[in-house]
Amino acid sequence: MKLIVGLGNPGPEYTRTRHNAGFMVVDRLAERHAMGQTPRSKFHAMILEANIKGEKCVLMKPTTYMNRSGMALAEAARFYKLAPAQDVLVIVDEAALSTGTIRVRAEGGANGHNGLKDIQQKLGGQQYPRLRVGVGPKPSVMVLHDFVLGRFREEEQPALASAIEKAADAVETFAAEGIDAAMNTHNVREKPPEGFDAWAPRDDENPGGS
Repeated sequence: MKLIVGLGNPGPEYTRTRHNAGFMVVDRLAERHAMGQTPRSKFHAMILEANIKGEKCVLMKPTTYMNRSGMALAEAARFYKLAPAQDVLVIVDEAALSTGTIRVRAEGGANGHNGLKDIQQKLGGQQYPRLRVGVGPKPSVMVLHDFVLGRFREEEQPALASAIEKAADAVETFAAEGIDAAMNTHNVREKPPEGFDAWAPRDDENPGGS
């Protein structure tokens, strides 16, 4: 069994914000593998069970706020007797990566992300795989908190859609073949489309406006 945890904030005011990229990927996985199922409340989260490439998986979206994400993950890992280093994958937004890119890692630090900080504290270590979904780059004129709680600009939508699909593909590889295969297959450096600059100011806005 694998536990696939998408990070985000609950509530309509946070829907489709950059900080909820993890939720978006879980929603896409649900469309692919759990169509017609009704999510249920458990472990301070909404969960769905899905069969992904022959592996039983639990898709999870914590219903706590981002900085308490570890509560749901830790409860579920204990309940299902999972080993986080092999059986858990956390999907998280990453402002240091450009929108449209993803990175898969077997372990690592929180990199300032409050959701990962709480997970690290609840699990007692950094040894759990994570899939980072690019939501940046953050403009230098913006505070990180305001940036990640903002929504994607219209011109970023194609790159975002591509990232969600690639992230869902990476989760499928993780479920079927493990974290090493997911890293080897999906950690591809890509150039943005020619002429694409998500944060070039238009005539009617300030640089970095959202």
